[in-house]
Amino acid sequence: MTPIRDRLEAHARGLGFTLFGVAPAADADGFDRYAAWLDTGYAGEMAYLHEHRDTRRHPRGVLKAVRSVVMLGFEYGPPSPHGHAGKIAAYAQHADYHRVVWDKLNALRDWLAGEVPGTLSHGTCDSAPLLERDFARRAGLGWFGKNTMLLNPGRGSLFFLAGFLTSLDLPADPPHAASHCGTCTACLDACPTDAFPTPGTLDATRCVSYLTIELRGPIPLDLREAVGDRLFGCDDCQTVCPWNRFAAANPDFPPRPDLLALDPVELLTLSKAEFDRRFAGTPLVRTRRTGLLRNACTVLGNTADAVPPELAMACADADAVVAEAARWAVGRIEARRPGVRPR
Repeated sequence: MTPIRDRLEAHARGLGFTLFGVAPAADADGFDRYAAWLDTGYAGEMAYLHEHRDTRRHPRGVLKAVRSVVMLGFEYGPPSPHGHAGKIAAYAQHADYHRVVWDKLNALRDWLAGEVPGTLSHGTCDSAPLLERDFARRAGLGWFGKNTMLLNPGRGSLFFLAGFLTSLDLPADPPHAASHCGTCTACLDACPTDAFPTPGTLDATRCVSYLTIELRGPIPLDLREAVGDRLFGCDDCQTVCPWNRFAAANPDFPPRPDLLALDPVELLTLSKAEFDRRFAGTPLVRTRRTGLLRNACTVLGNTADAVPPELAMACADADAVVAEAARWAVGRIEARRPGVRPR
């Protein structure tokens, strides 16, 4: 009979996971570095990263009986064209990936329980305190790029990492020991906010993805101009990476047409109920209405030639964060008009 590891891999690939590797359950290689990164303050307002800090040391914090960590990659592909609208990160142009990947992990768990009764398994994708990159490297899936992303030599970095922890003792893959970035600094040079203090270290508090998604309050004044036309997230350090020339669209995870061209002016007309209804089941709910409208104001402040009425009205928005961003944007637009004194 075909070994269970090979059958597990075949079933995972049949579910749409294009990357598969196995690592032994042990302390995460980079836990001390991760802890030091948190202590430096680079996580900003992402308090949840501190809450389960020590649990991330070993995968038994997620599944007590774990013996093997299967690491999987589910591709989302390069960004689709945005036209003249605010830019949406490639991963967010789709339905919420959490539910999609979780369903596949649950299907894999149920299949394995049927094949090997009594097996305990737990799948996770951004839903448990596991240092996914560490175990992905240990499982042979790739190396850490200078932009901190896991890079796979055949698939680049445009994929979600998922962990599948199991009580089975599976044959492990050799870890990916080498780095193949060489002297290339394309990702570092492309970052609009200089968010990499050193190669391989990200100061999340300067990253456009953090500023437009995780940050709840105003975007710092000195970073707003660098946000440019990015409405939700940023792909710059990935799209310039030579390894992503191999990245391909996933026909089983197509982009949603309604997420390819979001008009920042039109977004300013959304009430909270309209925002919740329109973006339910998408990654954009993460920002809440406050964050997305704040971002829309920032994009308009960086790109608009004239003050649209919707932006002027947003200056009196009941949400203080939105109103402040709108006033800043109006001032920026007016400052660019010759002969007009900024407010």
